[in-house]
Amino acid sequence: MAPSSADLILVAYDGSENAQRAIRYAGHFLSAGRALVVTAWEPLARQAARISGLSGVMQPGWVPDIQQEDAALTDAKAVNAEGVRLAEEAGLQADGRCVETETTVWAAIVDAADELDAAIIVTGTRGATGVRALLHSSVADQVLKHCHRPVLIVPPNEER
Repeated sequence: MAPSSADLILVAYDGSENAQRAIRYAGHFLSAGRALVVTAWEPLARQAARISGLSGVMQPGWVPDIQQEDAALTDAKAVNAEGVRLAEEAGLQADGRCVETETTVWAAIVDAADELDAAIIVTGTRGATGVRALLHSSVADQVLKHCHRPVLIVPPNEER
């Protein structure tokens, strides 16, 4: 059963150490107690097309086997199940959902929050600074810039 939107915490989860930390903070600081752990994924065919386009080399068309589940979705389901388990360990009543990216990961997260009318979005961040941050802004930064609801961004642990 999906949580009601009035008390829904949407947790963006990609399996990283920073995402795990964000879940622990959500369980500790947010009292709603209900969470939907969302893992964004991109089909392998789209990944291959995007990467070949970036390389500037034409690649032959690849048609995935539609009778088998996309390997990227299989991986996303495993990552999402881990996030749900961590959310429950953090004291949240959690459900999980994998959302396919149509354009970007941040857009998939914002769209899911809008669809579910989430009260807040929780996400971790890499904490990139300097030139690295200028060249590649984080998903968390883009969620914050494009979302019209509260966002809790949990920075990385300093003890790495």
